[in-house]
Amino acid sequence: MKNLSIGIVGPCAAGKSTLIAGLRLRGYKAKHIAQEHSYVQDMWQRLTNPDILIYLDASFPVTLKRRKQNWTEAEYQEQILRLTHAYQHADLIIDTDLLQPKQVVDRVLSFIHSNN
Repeated sequence: MKNLSIGIVGPCAAGKSTLIAGLRLRGYKAKHIAQEHSYVQDMWQRLTNPDILIYLDASFPVTLKRRKQNWTEAEYQEQILRLTHAYQHADLIIDTDLLQPKQVVDRVLSFIHSNN
């Protein structure tokens, strides 16, 4: 199981880096796929084609609180648009707005263990 390739996508400040660190700490091969910055809708598939694709979601207001970002809601919505293909193909989607980092890691681990 730990040799699965796990791709993580989502808008900025959704918790991707934190999840990747948590999974790597537990021996999993997890990678951030910067799909939110690419106009190529299936870039996640072309570059990585992971065994498991995880989409982390976060609302615009939460992203502002988490990262003190200087961006507009229109820029956030553009990222969501760029992530549409990945969202539609994700194996697991997690809304991180109300979750602590450990809860996100636990949900991913539970998913991995129940599906492999």
